[in-house]
Amino acid sequence: MSDWKVISGGVTAPRGYRASGITAGLKPSGAPDLSLILSEVDAIAAGVFTTSTVRAACVDYCRQRLQVKPSAKAILCNAGQANAATGEQGLADALESAKLLGEALNIPSESILLASTGVIGQRIKMERLRAGIPQLVAEASSTGSDAAAKAICTTDLVPKTIALETIFGDRPVRIGGICKGSGMIHPNMATMLAFVTCDAAVSSHLWQEMLSRAANRSFNQITVDGDTSTNDSLIALANGQSRTPAITEMGADAEKLEAMLTEVCVHLAKAIARDGEGATCLVEVQVSGAPDEVSASKIAKTIVGSSLVKAAIFGRDPNWGRIAAAAGRAGVMFEQENLRIQLGDFLMMENGQPLPFDKSAASNYMKAAAEGEYLKNDTVLIQVSVGNGSGFAKAWGCDLSYDYVKINAEYTT
Repeated sequence: MSDWKVISGGVTAPRGYRASGITAGLKPSGAPDLSLILSEVDAIAAGVFTTSTVRAACVDYCRQRLQVKPSAKAILCNAGQANAATGEQGLADALESAKLLGEALNIPSESILLASTGVIGQRIKMERLRAGIPQLVAEASSTGSDAAAKAICTTDLVPKTIALETIFGDRPVRIGGICKGSGMIHPNMATMLAFVTCDAAVSSHLWQEMLSRAANRSFNQITVDGDTSTNDSLIALANGQSRTPAITEMGADAEKLEAMLTEVCVHLAKAIARDGEGATCLVEVQVSGAPDEVSASKIAKTIVGSSLVKAAIFGRDPNWGRIAAAAGRAGVMFEQENLRIQLGDFLMMENGQPLPFDKSAASNYMKAAAEGEYLKNDTVLIQVSVGNGSGFAKAWGCDLSYDYVKINAEYTT
């Protein structure tokens, strides 16, 4: 049983944080498009960013900032323009964004981290961002997480948020998070934008290590379409306002905090996979019996990312052969006679041999998931075992529908 409880509040649930989200006119749609997360004091900051060699200006900016000093007081995110592949002027825009917010908050621009999302190749509409900064700062509040969550969305159908609380000694510690992501999602870190806040006191090196491991077990285990974004960023702040003893090395308290951080990241990652462009259901793949966790992870991600598997799930076709084929091409050696495949409650293969099962009932199982309640009864579960090893991993994705092509064919028009 988990050692925490779900609470409301998102990124403003932890002590000492405010947030806001406004419509600055960056998006043609007129939807909210500028967000702020603000810590009342300097917070330890950690980040994990895209591995793409084509990166947005905000990614390079944040990497450089965190290398110099792993702390921050604010995160500014614009939606509508990715500010990626925009050259020197794109970096100048990012620097000006930090300068403008720093002046409005009366803090050094070096204390501000940046994120952008939207169309690649388009610069931020700076005149509108300049005009929006004063309102963004004025509206920052301890109840502003939902507004911030909405303002970072692009093609997302729903905002994504979570907050958890646990007890250290006799004091509560909270972690909250928001994220956005629906398309251009593939495990290569960070596969989206995600912002996490925490009120524990933790050393910078430990916080970065915790975040990297949490990312590997969450955001790096999801895929929608196999495309890694230029803007992927996962940024986490820890400001110490819970007034609990500082965590400076691994031990029981560190493990407890990391487990809660990982749970926040897993919840957000699953929300992204479920909200995949055109998706009708969440797909969870569990792989066991592999030589190690890395091997199990590779198999799980290969299966959940297979276009043929995803299309079969959308068609409610219990074609286990596609699952077997994906497992076999994952680059992990295993004996075929050890392969076991199960879809929901339907065992389809054991000891490498196909088994009879009710195909109509299995199809109805996938249909029921598509009609289920968001993130509760809407999951198609695939369980695969490849041997007797200790390696176990999960990966998440979604089905591949007609609407995915339609959404992305018309993205910039």
